[in-house]
Amino acid sequence: MGTWSEEPFGNDTAADWAWELDEADSWAFVTDVLQGYAAGGEDDADRDAIAVAAAAVVAHGSGLPLSEEEDAESVEGFLARVGAPPASVVALARAALDKVGGDSELAELWDESDEIDDWRATLTRLRDALPA
Repeated sequence: MGTWSEEPFGNDTAADWAWELDEADSWAFVTDVLQGYAAGGEDDADRDAIAVAAAAVVAHGSGLPLSEEEDAESVEGFLARVGAPPASVVALARAALDKVGGDSELAELWDESDEIDDWRATLTRLRDALPA
């Protein structure tokens, strides 16, 4: 996985997924990712990264400003088309962030880096932006 930032779209996998937002016209695109992640399956860092990206879209749809490091065009276009996320998607995003930040392959990889605190701060910033 090519990673250049602790931001949600700061790796190849998540950035590629975000480009697919250009073709999405409903929250179903994000919901499917988050539901699939919640359903379990093989722990995989790419899957974890996409779950974080999907949760970030929900956080941004809930009012969290995009950071300067995030590729905003696809996310902003998607949110302009679909509006604010439904409460059910917000709950899925919170659960995904909790799961990724806990015992996940992606968390293990970040634990091996010097930027673990920055990555965890990003997860917290996203989680805190999601309405209860």
